Amino acid sequence: MRIGVIGGGAIGVAAASWMQRDGAEVFILEPNGIGNGASFGNAGCFNPSSVVPMSMPGMLHKVPGWLFDPLGPLSIRWPYLPTIAPWLLRFIKAGSRDRVEGQAQALRALLRDSPDAWAPLVRNAGAEHLVRRNGHLVVYRSKQAFEGDALGWKLRADTGIPFQVLGEDELRQQEPALSPDYRLGVFIPDNGHTTNPNALVNALADAFQRDGGTLIKGRARGLAFEGSVLSGIETDAGVVPADRVVIAAGAFSKPLAAELGDAIPLDTERGYHIMIRDPEVMPRTSMMDAEGKFVCTPMEGGLRLAGTVEFAGLEAAPDMRRAHNLLTLGRRLFPGLASSYPEERLSTWMGFRPSLPDSLPVIGHSRRSREVVYAFGHGHVGIAGAAQTGRIVADLLAGRSPSIDITAFSPARFGAASQLPSS
Repeated sequence: MRIGVIGGGAIGVAAASWMQRDGAEVFILEPNGIGNGASFGNAGCFNPSSVVPMSMPGMLHKVPGWLFDPLGPLSIRWPYLPTIAPWLLRFIKAGSRDRVEGQAQALRALLRDSPDAWAPLVRNAGAEHLVRRNGHLVVYRSKQAFEGDALGWKLRADTGIPFQVLGEDELRQQEPALSPDYRLGVFIPDNGHTTNPNALVNALADAFQRDGGTLIKGRARGLAFEGSVLSGIETDAGVVPADRVVIAAGAFSKPLAAELGDAIPLDTERGYHIMIRDPEVMPRTSMMDAEGKFVCTPMEGGLRLAGTVEFAGLEAAPDMRRAHNLLTLGRRLFPGLASSYPEERLSTWMGFRPSLPDSLPVIGHSRRSREVVYAFGHGHVGIAGAAQTGRIVADLLAGRSPSIDITAFSPARFGAASQLPSS
């Protein structure tokens, strides 16, 4: 069986690697190089604790303050508002109490063993040096702010995630360089991170090629069928033959799914990062500022500050002021960082998080053909959920039952896109 994977990010490479282990002939189709999309610039966290949906009860009243704060975690390019409005309405509806509990349970199943799920692929690629499993810290400026996140911590507790609440003295022992403005923290011991997400995905892709897999540079334009039978992937350079196809093209997956009859309300939460080379301060673990909604991660190339959500679609130019805003927030977190940096010590990035309004990815067979499997829309948990998603995809295409219930991730939850083409 010849399987084509559309997309060379963490999800696609993990899926290709697991299917290769089943003995399939696998190729990855990617136009821009392995790991150069969202997998390049994310915060790098393998967090089984990331079960809290983005839309939560009570969030709506915070939105105006975020939008009018230049350092706030949310931005909407106003010309894009008519386009994103239906997505935002779905997002708000997804934040009801009963729905977020179900979403958290589904995410817990997907992320439960995130570092362990990665381990076989990482070992095969000889990439153990890129993985740390030393926990994750969430910090707050006040007890009141912590109590405002009570439902999120209850969701984590209800899904069996261990964590330890740290008082001011314990927090200072955990991170001595942290600003004294932070009075409380929560340590999550089972979390981990990669010190270079792009290098990790490329190491897996190198191992995939070493073991007989193929990389093809090209852009998928659609799928080719002979009658009702899949025959390949339509690309810029013609049809690439394939018996099965995995659509793992991240933010660019929506039109491919629509062609197959699935109406997936996929949009992009554009995220930013800034990297500081040779920083004066380096945290011991990855860390999230709960109120600022950003993550700082110690990496090979320096300190990465990553986060924010910007709704502006796939075409608008990046607004790198948002990346530099993260540096301002980072200095609040770590006063020991320099007040200014020469250009050569900083790098910035913007990427597209493929996001769905209920915070759950799409994993499952397409409406038109069971020969096509979707694996996209992971939002903020792409690197955390990639290995487990890849294993599920391999199970589906091999005819095995996945190890977890994937009903919540079904593409059918959104309905049909349009009349399917006649066979």
